[in-house]
Amino acid sequence: MAIRNILSKTSDWLRGDGPHHQIVVSSRVRLARNLRGAPFPGWAKKAERALILERIRPRVEELPEMGDAYSLACQELSPLEKQVLVERHLISREHALRGVGSAVVMNRRQTVSIMINEEDHLRMQALRSGLQLRAAYKAINKVDSALEAVLDFAFDSKLGYLTACPSNVGTGMRASAMVHVPGLVLSEQINQVIQAVNKIGLAVRGLYGEGTEALGNLFQVSNQTTLGEKEEDIVERLQKVILQIIEHEQNARQTLLQRRPNTLLDNIGRSYGILKYSYCMASKEALNLLSLAKLGCDLGFYPDEFCAAVDELFMETQPAHLQKGWHQKLAAQERDPLRADIIRKKLELLPTPDVAGVLAKVESGGIQAKQPDSPESTGEELA
Repeated sequence: MAIRNILSKTSDWLRGDGPHHQIVVSSRVRLARNLRGAPFPGWAKKAERALILERIRPRVEELPEMGDAYSLACQELSPLEKQVLVERHLISREHALRGVGSAVVMNRRQTVSIMINEEDHLRMQALRSGLQLRAAYKAINKVDSALEAVLDFAFDSKLGYLTACPSNVGTGMRASAMVHVPGLVLSEQINQVIQAVNKIGLAVRGLYGEGTEALGNLFQVSNQTTLGEKEEDIVERLQKVILQIIEHEQNARQTLLQRRPNTLLDNIGRSYGILKYSYCMASKEALNLLSLAKLGCDLGFYPDEFCAAVDELFMETQPAHLQKGWHQKLAAQERDPLRADIIRKKLELLPTPDVAGVLAKVESGGIQAKQPDSPESTGEELA
């Protein structure tokens, strides 16, 4: 019953109402922790993993943040149910492969998720809508402190927290923001920005993290260094860089409107036509077209109700979400017509793009590049 409740409710962080939500989809802070004296999950035998789970799971369920939480053993979840959680970024792709001895505990709002016996004994994360890195860090730091009071974590006075992967040793923290940057992609500036971000010690990855593709013009920007830097400093440095990326994306969109309006209109118009009239659509194509529709929403081509529908479709058209109402797994050739049908029905009652209205505003100077609404400094220029 618990997993059905999760599947039927949208995560709070997916509502798209956070600061800078037009560009920053979400913020996440994740901490890796391990029990002192216990083998890492990858080296532990099945019986050892089960004992570790017995030690950790009750302590997690007792947290104030986890009142009436969803607590799910991995072996009790079907592959499809696990994939739904992956698509919502509540568990990792690696955790979806786990069975006996692993579990996930998450709060009702699906904004705090704790994986037990993933790569580390604990992978704790907080998710927030928009640019809310500080809020996400505050939430997960509170959870971490509460668990450290009742569990003995593996910690070295010189190295910090010990983790299964050496790249996480130290703070064990990965802070990230998922950004939607179609303006930088269309204006062919994205590679320049990625290179600049990499040079200052941050990583840019795809939709589902390391080794995945940046579908739908969505990129994850995160810290690479976990050793020798305080958690608060990591969060603040990433915050400043994300504000810079926001400014670059806003300027790219404004430049496209003013200097290459036909290119912009062609992309937005084609996306609308294909989304509304297609009868077969693959997942990758849907994400890329919905990205352009979302860009049109942010630029004022569509009314609010259209924008809300586009935001919902980003998740509803993902493969596992598409199949969650079915009692059997669907092949790609079965999913693609179903995906197109869902999109058509969602858009058929909504108005067409207001191209003339937007162009009139551009010509009159009524649409200007927006600046970050945070008063703090954005730091050094990225590019």
